[in-house]
Amino acid sequence: MIDRDAPLKIADIGCGTGASTITLARLLKARITAVDFLQEFLDVLESRAELEGLSRRITPLCSSMDNLPFENEEFDVIWSEGAIYNIGFEKGVVDWKRYLKPGGLLVASEITWITNTRPSEIQKHWESEYPEIDLASAKISVLEKSGYSPIAYFVLPEHCWLDNYYSPMRNSFQDFLARNGNSEEARAIVDAELREIELYEKYKAHYSYGVYISRKPG
Repeated sequence: MIDRDAPLKIADIGCGTGASTITLARLLKARITAVDFLQEFLDVLESRAELEGLSRRITPLCSSMDNLPFENEEFDVIWSEGAIYNIGFEKGVVDWKRYLKPGGLLVASEITWITNTRPSEIQKHWESEYPEIDLASAKISVLEKSGYSPIAYFVLPEHCWLDNYYSPMRNSFQDFLARNGNSEEARAIVDAELREIELYEKYKAHYSYGVYISRKPG
């Protein structure tokens, strides 16, 4: 729904080490501001961008997503994949709207219930971890009430969780523990992640990440 040849301005908020940033830079003739609050993630992104010859299109910015130094109506697209939960979906879509040009797009992914009811074990877990988890209809309602025009919504498939997220994470646990001296704190982090993986494998029919695409009216 965007012109791939247009000189767009994009903000990738919560970019991490830049998987989405790099993909967007490959596909579009856009200038991308890649935002994360961890400089070590941005350092990885800069190295990857240089290797792929994309450095001229990407500007890393070390900043918190709830205190962004942007101008009003600066961007054609705001992209936030697997990150908006850090400040909450509603706060993010409300706060970031002013940075979009009229007619600009917000693309944000958010953990979402995909069944109307679910077992109490997984319900309690996610309500404790992230109280804003809800059905897609509720998320779309938030977007509408915040002044956006929802365009599309889709659910990420299981392989995004298992092959692209949990499997690499699981493979990194031993190195993580070794780097941190097998400390009690490090083991607690690994145990929590293993518990989350176990819950996903058990209850994956009930939740996923939804990707929400909305337009700021122009």
